[in-house]
Amino acid sequence: TTLTIVLGFILKINFTDWCLIIFAIGFVLAAEAFNTALEVLTDLVSPQYNEKAKIIKDVSAAGVLLSALTSFAIGLIVFLPKAWNWMETIVK
Repeated sequence: TTLTIVLGFILKINFTDWCLIIFAIGFVLAAEAFNTALEVLTDLVSPQYNEKAKIIKDVSAAGVLLSALTSFAIGLIVFLPKAWNWMETIVK
């Protein structure tokens, strides 16, 4: 998150790009919060090993992974063109 924000300032991203980046960061943090809540609730309801509890935790973790991959794609869309242009100005 910190690196993304710093990079946004360095590359001077526009308002729309900031909105996308803030959404992506919030999306991953919210997914992590839901994942944590589901894992704690699953442990509370099923303290012993249970295959269905494992599936719940795995699917919840997969949701976090999907949100992180989506956010990574947003980051690439926002930052790659700007980073490329920035590097071209340095090379010239």
